[in-house]
Amino acid sequence: MDVRRYEGRADARGIARVNALAWRDAYEGLVPAAVLDRLDPDPDEEAVDGWHEGLAANRRGVFVAVERRDGSDDETVRGYADVRWGDAGTKAFVGEGEADLKAVYVDPDWWGEGVGTALLERVLDALPDSVDTLRLEMLEGNEVGRRFYEARGFERTGTASHDIGGESHPTVVYSRAV
Repeated sequence: MDVRRYEGRADARGIARVNALAWRDAYEGLVPAAVLDRLDPDPDEEAVDGWHEGLAANRRGVFVAVERRDGSDDETVRGYADVRWGDAGTKAFVGEGEADLKAVYVDPDWWGEGVGTALLERVLDALPDSVDTLRLEMLEGNEVGRRFYEARGFERTGTASHDIGGESHPTVVYSRAV
């Protein structure tokens, strides 16, 4: 497994796939089934373009975990992370000297294999010295996420809400010193 920075459209396609699969597993019962059913692990070109546009705008903070087939240059995205700081579109609960961990998603077939930990470690290594705290927001009731982040030193520091599919869902804010 290799963790590297986002490179382009091929990564965007893999990221969209991982995102759809992870959401379907982690958020079942937390968000409406109709929302999860719309997530496509085989996105069309327009969807890939949308993912690429959003990710390319933050190349410095997007990382992908890829598996390479033996003797081949072919890579398969197994997970990704998106972290933002400074003027890169952080949420309101992220202050000066802090970063916003927007996402760490791993293909559910790879949960428990160290992919998420490798991505988080790469994120922490990439943060500038001016960042002293990493914050994130996740859906209340996301037990997979809660266990993952708490095992890696994050503490619950607040609550908020997030609109998904036209409905407001409670969220939890976690923080960790870096």
